[in-house]
Amino acid sequence: MEKHEELLRIKHLKKYFPTPNGLLYAVDDVNFSISKGETLGVVGESGCGKSTLGRCILRLIEPTDGEVIYQGENIVGCSKEKMKELRKELQIIFQDPYESLNPRMTVSQAIQAPLIIQKIYKASDRVGLEKKTHEMMDLVGLARRVANSYPHELDGGRRQRIGIARALALNPKFIVCDEPVSALDVSIQAQVLNLLNELKHDLDLTYIFVAHDLSVVEYISDRVGVMYLGNFVEVGEKEKIYSNPMHPYTQALLSAVPVPDPTAKRERILLEGSIPSAHKPPTGCKFHTRCPKCMECCKTQAPERYEVDDGHYVYCHLYDKERREQQK
Repeated sequence: MEKHEELLRIKHLKKYFPTPNGLLYAVDDVNFSISKGETLGVVGESGCGKSTLGRCILRLIEPTDGEVIYQGENIVGCSKEKMKELRKELQIIFQDPYESLNPRMTVSQAIQAPLIIQKIYKASDRVGLEKKTHEMMDLVGLARRVANSYPHELDGGRRQRIGIARALALNPKFIVCDEPVSALDVSIQAQVLNLLNELKHDLDLTYIFVAHDLSVVEYISDRVGVMYLGNFVEVGEKEKIYSNPMHPYTQALLSAVPVPDPTAKRERILLEGSIPSAHKPPTGCKFHTRCPKCMECCKTQAPERYEVDDGHYVYCHLYDKERREQQK
């Protein structure tokens, strides 16, 4: 993939939630970067911290520790006034369009709300707001005739298009797509994915695309990050991840993806046990309790990041040559 200017860099990002049972380690020391115009897909089982990661980056949830460096500036800890200004450039598309839309607002009111809040238009500027609303509806493929409809009067696909239009209204540079198609029918998923791809290229957008559907992530992403229990275990260009998965967890996930060929045979890797509690994650490599290739060192020492190919990184002791020799 062609190298582009870096837009966002995440350094040692952590989010721990206090609970009656102790701290819950939702995001635990995550590091990565995103270039302008790139889509980074983030995949993993439910509860691995994907959505929390996206919301911490936007500071919808305050990180416990770490840095979110946007265009060279660490935005963690910056003032509310500064964050309000940055909201124009950093947006989110939520998973459930019905829950994320105010049921008392019409389509046009939902799209206009961020424009009024950010004082781009005055509430009294009816002509300007209506023109901008129609522009955004045309952009995302919403018929103008539904401008005065309420969310409950529309299907899931149209509701999600409202969410996309609302996110785009402020001309952002970076959008977190938090499982934006998981609540939609398969045929509608394809339409929304194609729309997001078109908007990315037409408006020069940068995405983090959070999902648990590996086929969807393969379609829309340039690079993929695989999360397990609050950590990335593998990051790389999608072609490398899907054609040559290196981490045992990634291999197991991809072995479960259906193949659209009834004659094709694929060896299914079944993981034993369930995901450990995020309250008390295992010592060493967090995946060692389910890993079919676990070594003794995996139980006590967290793996470092190893570059197995150009831009293809894996967090696994299997790729530490010195350690493997010691195990023999």
